[in-house]
Amino acid sequence: MEDQKAKEFHKNHSQSSGRDYIREFIYGGMDGGVTTFAVVAGATGAHFDSIVIIILGLANLVADAFSMSVGSYLSVKAQFEKYRKFQKYERWGVENIPESETDEIRSIYYNKGLRGKLLEKVVAVITSDKDVWVEEMMQGEFKMIPEKNSPLNASIITFISFLLIGSIPLLPFIIPGSVELTGMDPFVLTCTLTAIAFIVIGLIKSYVNQTTPIWDVTETLILGAVAAIIAYLSGSFLESIIVNS
Repeated sequence: MEDQKAKEFHKNHSQSSGRDYIREFIYGGMDGGVTTFAVVAGATGAHFDSIVIIILGLANLVADAFSMSVGSYLSVKAQFEKYRKFQKYERWGVENIPESETDEIRSIYYNKGLRGKLLEKVVAVITSDKDVWVEEMMQGEFKMIPEKNSPLNASIITFISFLLIGSIPLLPFIIPGSVELTGMDPFVLTCTLTAIAFIVIGLIKSYVNQTTPIWDVTETLILGAVAAIIAYLSGSFLESIIVNS
């Protein structure tokens, strides 16, 4: 029984990497939706023609999607490299000064409230496997857990989600007959579709992060609305200055 309890202590970073990839999709999609929506709002505020809005939106969409995917790749890669650097340091300690590293493990779990035989049982189980030992030292001493996402996969998911969600604000301007079919102004239809996309993203975000759905949806909608308002007013203001000059 004590062996089973002891083994549970080194399983505290067994999160699903699939959930981590969903998180990459969420934030990539949020960035794509907000960014493209802001471009469309700004161009609409400046009273640009639909073809100009499409060109600006698509150019921004592709360029920013690539930029975000590169940023995601470099960020995850940096986490990998940082973890490996400290992991190498800890492995050297485990292999060359095991007594000191054992005392550190004992201190870590003592501070977590373990005492007596259970404490020694946990220490014995952890130090019996060097890989587990190193991982526990990484978490307990450096507060680091291994990055499970592949840098390339993370960048691809970010790129795809940015394109998918980011293209939504442009649909009323790109799809023929969408305005006639709905009877709505193109920008109003854009706002409606984007709001629906943000609501879905907010719901997925709340599920992944285990937070309140209402708050996540509201937060996402507010961010999109603020970006659109600022962009629309900026476009309108700049257009009035240029025209009047």
